Amino acid sequence: MRAAALVDVGRMEVRDVPVQPPGPRDVFLRAAAVGLCGTDFHIFEGHSNYHTDDRGAQVPLRQSPQVLGHEIVGIVEDCGGAVVDLRPGDEVVVDQGINCVSRGRHPLCEYCATGDSHQCAEYREHGITGLPGGLAEFLTVPAINTIPTAHGVARTHAALTEPLGCIVHSADMVARAHARYTLAHPDPARRVRSVLVSGAGPAGLLFIQYLRKALGFDGLLLVSEPNRIKRELAVRFGAEAIDPDSDLVDAVADRTDGRRVEYLIDASGAGVLFQQIPGVLRKQGTVLMYGHGHAGVDLTVMNNVQFLEPTLVSPVGASGGFDDDGRPSTYRRALDLIQSGTIEVGPIITHHYTSLDDVPRAFSGAHRADDYVKGVVQLA
Repeated sequence: MRAAALVDVGRMEVRDVPVQPPGPRDVFLRAAAVGLCGTDFHIFEGHSNYHTDDRGAQVPLRQSPQVLGHEIVGIVEDCGGAVVDLRPGDEVVVDQGINCVSRGRHPLCEYCATGDSHQCAEYREHGITGLPGGLAEFLTVPAINTIPTAHGVARTHAALTEPLGCIVHSADMVARAHARYTLAHPDPARRVRSVLVSGAGPAGLLFIQYLRKALGFDGLLLVSEPNRIKRELAVRFGAEAIDPDSDLVDAVADRTDGRRVEYLIDASGAGVLFQQIPGVLRKQGTVLMYGHGHAGVDLTVMNNVQFLEPTLVSPVGASGGFDDDGRPSTYRRALDLIQSGTIEVGPIITHHYTSLDDVPRAFSGAHRADDYVKGVVQLA
């Protein structure tokens, strides 16, 4: 089959790769739509490589090319003999993470048993840790890792189930944390009044909507974002944009009457933000560390951050336990939010690609354009 294979840092080729036939518990999918994630671009550019050997050493791309793409919608082509609840033609979203439930392993490891499947003791991930991803003609995954989509939902929209699932999981992790300020604390003095979202890329825009439309937050919701198009989307979704030419610390102080925000969401991965945290976060506030990267700052910036005694929460992926049928509950919750229209994902998708041959071009720098927010490759 054909696939867009990352053969070296910054070098992607469409080439023939082996097909993996389905086992008894698997489904064989035709890739229908695949969202392009910041993680994909980080791997492409050589900033990260999560494909490691048994000792934790990175496996070079030249030695083992990777097929990226972990935000996947597929069409069932064939089912293993033990699969009874799916049939050819069904459209599904995919939880790309392989965990104890995916493998049918009993007993579950301590992480899967507590709903933290992205920390599974034997975790692997399609499109990220070396298992082939969705930027290919076909993909084989455990049937229990798939959730059927509703009739009529756009495949490109359903492809954002995984990133929205990450936001859902992140919010759940914050709710589990022992923090001074929470969104729905019964004591008004300990209730979050103001939130600052740093970065209005796809994650930041989904966070804004999730806060407003799913969690019902009606307080001050600020967003810091230099890109005009992204700021306008943030305002559309219910945030108040901070002037990119203003000083962030002064702007937050002005909007909060000097109180600062009780909850800061880092959706940018910008290292400079950690220099600004002491000026924008209220003492013992919460910092959700969602973005990755943080280049350009020395760790000494953490001294003044630690002095505030913040609650730091650093979630990964879309963990969240399993429903009665064994399927991932967070993905199902996220898909329901998209299918119901509670969360709008259409306006976030600014770039559409229609074939595997478009994929190398999509990775060649289009994501750095001023008008780029999110790209999706539609293959079927």
